Amino acid sequence: MIGILDTGPLWTLTLRRPEKANSLTRTMLESLARTVQRATAEGARALLLTGEGKVFSAGADLDEARAGLATAPVWEELSAAIAAFPGLSIAALNGTLAGGAMGMALACDIRLAVPSAKFFYPVMKLGFLPQPSDPARLARLIGPARAKMILMGGAKIDAPEALAWGLIDRIVAPEALTEAARTFAADALAASPTHAAAIKRLIP
Repeated sequence: MIGILDTGPLWTLTLRRPEKANSLTRTMLESLARTVQRATAEGARALLLTGEGKVFSAGADLDEARAGLATAPVWEELSAAIAAFPGLSIAALNGTLAGGAMGMALACDIRLAVPSAKFFYPVMKLGFLPQPSDPARLARLIGPARAKMILMGGAKIDAPEALAWGLIDRIVAPEALTEAARTFAADALAASPTHAAAIKRLIP
């Protein structure tokens, strides 16, 4: 359910559960976290996260969420691993991003999305708390009031509004999404791991 393409300096992780809107199971989350940690240990310079089908991820698998996954620490372990990745991390959002899945995208350095993507995080409605680091990362990108609109007001925003708010960095046609991500990664891939990491550390 997770596709891993390791081409040396560039690692591509693909959510492959399109029949369930790429909803995330505990196994998928653990595999993602371990893979990001391995990419870091092996000196990868760029990390690309994307999904298969028309939805990036609908968030937690509903059955597993009801069984405790919604509040499990594995979400935070994954976003922490992505945030700690010393190279350039890019979320290439092939469709809608919802719920806890937003955490991994918020932890990335760059977020690209297709025009049809929608963004929402219905924790208030579902009676859960967001993962601990998500509200602060969200507020840094779009401001506290807009973060509250999403987390508390149930706002569901489309790609143009997400771009205007700063939640995503560029809207890209579906057929060009992977290539656009690789273009952004090109300089990091050509640099030494220490050089890329040094530049990243200079950016708060």
